[in-house]
Amino acid sequence: MESMHAAALAFDLHIPESNSLKAKRAVIKPIIEGLRHRFHVSVAEIEHQDTWQRARIGVAVVASSDGRLRSVIDDVERFVDSAPDVEVLTVDISWIEED
Repeated sequence: MESMHAAALAFDLHIPESNSLKAKRAVIKPIIEGLRHRFHVSVAEIEHQDTWQRARIGVAVVASSDGRLRSVIDDVERFVDSAPDVEVLTVDISWIEED
């Protein structure tokens, strides 16, 4: 049986120019949609939904090999880092081990 390789990432983001939830969503939505469509990962805003200048985005990645998993994680991190109007405060990675 083939092994599964998976990880979960959590990005804490600061949106300094946001002055409303609508402005925040305008910044966060393209990041979430871009991650979904470009990398075929599961993504959701997981904290700070009612805070104007903060967001926490969770990303789940599953791959058929460790090398592919690490490649996708690197690409996802670069994508979020390059997003305009957002400062990445922290990135937490949890590796999911198959029993």
